[in-house]
Amino acid sequence: MTRIPHETSGEPNPLRALDLETLRRRTSMKWRTHPEDVLPLWVAEMDVPLAEPVVRAVTEAMELGDTGYPAGTAYAEALAAFAAKRWDWGGLAVERTAIVPDVMLGVVEMLKLVTGYGDPVVVNPPVYPPFHDFVRNLDRRVVEAPLGGDARIDLDVLEDTFRRVTAGRGRAAYLLCSPHNPTGTVHTAEELTAVAALAERYGVRVVADEIHAPLVVGDARFVPYLSVPGSERGLSLMSASKGWNLAGLKAALAVAGPGAAGDLARMPEEVGHGPSHVGILAHTAALRDGTAWLDALLAGLEANRGLLAALLAERLPGIRYRPGDATYLAWLDCRALGLGDDPAQAFLEHGRVALNSGLPFGSGGAGHARLNLAASPEVLEEAVRRTAAAVERAGGVRG
Repeated sequence: MTRIPHETSGEPNPLRALDLETLRRRTSMKWRTHPEDVLPLWVAEMDVPLAEPVVRAVTEAMELGDTGYPAGTAYAEALAAFAAKRWDWGGLAVERTAIVPDVMLGVVEMLKLVTGYGDPVVVNPPVYPPFHDFVRNLDRRVVEAPLGGDARIDLDVLEDTFRRVTAGRGRAAYLLCSPHNPTGTVHTAEELTAVAALAERYGVRVVADEIHAPLVVGDARFVPYLSVPGSERGLSLMSASKGWNLAGLKAALAVAGPGAAGDLARMPEEVGHGPSHVGILAHTAALRDGTAWLDALLAGLEANRGLLAALLAERLPGIRYRPGDATYLAWLDCRALGLGDDPAQAFLEHGRVALNSGLPFGSGGAGHARLNLAASPEVLEEAVRRTAAAVERAGGVRG
């Protein structure tokens, strides 16, 4: 596939649109978990106004009283059109999709289809903490195949893990995070093709969480897992949630490869009752008409990555930060600061800035923190200032 470049957007940077006073009026988790003196750069909510097409779609639904149960395939059709234009992928078949409440609940339903009680589910830590939590709560067994030192999939480690978990001829799944959260790694077509070959060789079913797919910046290119050779038995979860800041409007899509259509057809019909009808309207509008807003956001995120790297180099050279090619999350290696396994706790206690602790991300998370850079440049500057002050107060090493 060739990369389809993002169109030049005439929209203003949405990351510069809202001030802190306005943001603190929000009542969501990001703004209500900590006291008002804490600067929140943790959970995956962006400091942006919604794209106008999304606001219009939801407003029209409210005016019509269109708040019933979801119906039809408009969401899947919008995603298929977006995938064809954005990723040059025409293989998203609407008839092989199903609406699910959100990506992680969709992951649970897909794992129910391809694994059983006690079966292993392979993950690549450090990885999004619900990968561990939801799998365990499903009574499956988490097996780690850590990323390599370059934050990419270590194919040798992955093959060894696949070999071990299938040695007893039981069922196994691989929960792939693509793009990867928290590192921002965008897996290449070559890497994903190799993953598909290994999965087929060892009989491992791949379930791909691709929620951050719209959030790829610069020259990197997102490759849908189901687009690579050998992925026919794979399953994917996609959503407009992260790209357009719609977490509170629940909706996602499960997508099956040609060889997994039968599996998806076995999903209980009642699962499709869980998504919000208004959420589906919002997600559909985002995918159809919100690409100019998205492009403005991506330009702002790319600028923020460079700003954060420069600020850390100047104020906190002891923090190692490798900007990822996707997501709006920054994975910070703070081990050289001397703040122990949970530097985020020190940043909160001594600097009143909230980041995610790296510990729940699994192996490789100790000594790390995750920062949400979907904020204004001024907020990022203040966060780094507070973090540097926290290091000094906690007796750590800045450089």
